[in-house]
Amino acid sequence: MAAAIERAKPDALDHRLPTPEEIDSAAHAAAALANSLDANGALVVAGTEDNELHIAPAISGLMIDLLTKVASGNMVTLVPTGADLTTTQAASMLNVSRPFLTKLLKRGDIDHFMVGTHRRIKFEDVMAYKAKRDEEQSGALDELAALGQEIDAD
Repeated sequence: MAAAIERAKPDALDHRLPTPEEIDSAAHAAAALANSLDANGALVVAGTEDNELHIAPAISGLMIDLLTKVASGNMVTLVPTGADLTTTQAASMLNVSRPFLTKLLKRGDIDHFMVGTHRRIKFEDVMAYKAKRDEEQSGALDELAALGQEIDAD
């Protein structure tokens, strides 16, 4: 099984957008999996020797969510919590350029460490920066909306 996963890697969806055929396939697969959930949310699939296999609801939901994102035409990367990311991976997660991310690292906005001459960023640090950035953006939008209402009221 690990060999099959490795064979699929070079053309994997973490390096490119899905094709129209893959989008269609993912949409059908997500619907099929959603229809195969039991009352508790576990995915029920055929196992060995005609035994049903019940996949835990949390894992089932993750699989359906992954397929739904592909069905929406998104590139998908799975990152284990606790992983150390390259600057390219972290920039992709933040939807910024790698040079911009490097500036953030040099300014100390995001913690990082060096592995030889390469920078690495902990997944948790990327997510903490993203949450802080999103909160600041939301606050700025709220302030802008309030100013707009004040102007309209005058």
